[in-house]
Amino acid sequence: MANRNLQELPKFEDNWSYLYFEKGKIDQFQKSVAFHYLEKSVPIPIETVGLLLLGPGTTITHEAIKRISDSRCLLAWTGDSGVRFYSAGYNGTYSSKHLLRQVEAYADLNQRDLVLRRMYQYRFDEDLPIRLTIEQIRGKEGARVRKIYAEQAEKSGVEWKGRSYDQTDWDYSDPLNRALSSANACLYGIIHAAILTIGFSPAIGFVHTGKQLSFVYDIADLYKTEITIPLAFEVVKESVFDVERRVRFACRDFFRQAKLMKRVIPDMKRMIYGSDHVTEGEGFPEGRDVAISH
Repeated sequence: MANRNLQELPKFEDNWSYLYFEKGKIDQFQKSVAFHYLEKSVPIPIETVGLLLLGPGTTITHEAIKRISDSRCLLAWTGDSGVRFYSAGYNGTYSSKHLLRQVEAYADLNQRDLVLRRMYQYRFDEDLPIRLTIEQIRGKEGARVRKIYAEQAEKSGVEWKGRSYDQTDWDYSDPLNRALSSANACLYGIIHAAILTIGFSPAIGFVHTGKQLSFVYDIADLYKTEITIPLAFEVVKESVFDVERRVRFACRDFFRQAKLMKRVIPDMKRMIYGSDHVTEGEGFPEGRDVAISH
């Protein structure tokens, strides 16, 4: 058996961060894959893509899965326009050292408390008082986030009625809640891909626990007040029509502007290890973000 390259962090130089497809078929095409719809075929530069989001009506062949896996691209199955992150295929590093460190940090109460404090300080630029329970920390976070929603509503002039939507009746939600959910779903996909890339587990969270994507939600929360919340308010301020599609394309541009792909892996390591473990500039380089549908 040939020796396999046991790389710890796949290269993402000049990568596009994600592509979104719906209502078509992805199949092998020459030495890569392509998206087929109607009578058209769109080649997918799979070697330069970090994440494929598959929306409703998308099918994919076994051979295409093999090609995508060989290219170390993450596949994620989502709802309409990339919202409601349903599932993802596994693809990431061959090393388990970061996973073991994550488990160690979770299992030790003192280390877990340090991770919680780093996350809170990162989000709100404020240190937590000592001896707070996880419930008290969540309560403080909830209060801070509600304040941010109120501030964005006042700044944008968009009415805020609270965070509420029914997954079983998507169209019943107001445009702002749909915009927030759409933006967060795009963010979850990028974060999930980064977590698997470096070898952490998406299931072992510190603020969120008990779900298969708990750590995805933890890391995504680091960026919501900076990226997805103001983005959603701005999109709805412009128009209440077609918010899901417009948010997806706005995320493409905002992720690049915020240099998210360069920041997320070093930020994850800071949360788990502390700042001393992170090498400056380590992580995703600034990528290109594209969303395709017809």
